[in-house]
Amino acid sequence: MQNIRTPLLLVISTFLVLYLYTKLAGPIPFSVNSIQTTKANLFSVNGTGKATGIPDTALLTLGVTKTTSTVLDAQNQTNTASNKIIEDLKALGIEEKNIKTVNYSVNPNYDFNGRNQRITGYTVSQTLEVNIKPIDTANKAIDSATLNGANIVGSVSFIFDDETRKKLEDDARKEAVVKAREKAESLAKATGIRLGRIVDVQESGIFEPQPFGRAQTLEIAEDQSTTQLQPGENSINLTITLFYETL
Repeated sequence: MQNIRTPLLLVISTFLVLYLYTKLAGPIPFSVNSIQTTKANLFSVNGTGKATGIPDTALLTLGVTKTTSTVLDAQNQTNTASNKIIEDLKALGIEEKNIKTVNYSVNPNYDFNGRNQRITGYTVSQTLEVNIKPIDTANKAIDSATLNGANIVGSVSFIFDDETRKKLEDDARKEAVVKAREKAESLAKATGIRLGRIVDVQESGIFEPQPFGRAQTLEIAEDQSTTQLQPGENSINLTITLFYETL
């Protein structure tokens, strides 16, 4: 009986001491350290993909500039010619939303002979940006505009519509990823690095439609028959960077 009482008294004494301690000194401090580990050294490699296609849309600028002795006369002549150009563009099937005025300016012309400069007239200019699909319609648009008084034919850019562009971007992206993976595996094998999982992906893209000046894009025959635009090919280039953990 004595052997049983001794351990029991010891346990009771221990709990009594703990009880008195918490009452007098407060709860016993207890903490857990939370440690989050991340890979500080990442292995990165990039690959570039390229997809080429024939542009299906032309972006061109057309305009009228008139110089007369009065502002009103110059405005009237410019507006009349511009309105006629816009009407004929619509008649070709070009929607109004694809015809945008990008410049309208009124500038005085000066005579600087003698001591006092004087205004000799005014120049009024209006420039339109026209988004045209298909490109064959752009040939007709330029011919129609010049017949109706357009004396500004600016740069021509050949671009892709949204659907074509998206498909080409997807093709370029897939090629870029494949090349990046192949490069990573090759470098890892050559250097003895063990690759882990891909933890980040970054993409950068470059697409620059090629602008052409009027003299380069307008092929006028001797009989002044028709304009012939040659779109050629455009490319979409995407660069993909893969970030690997290393083991």
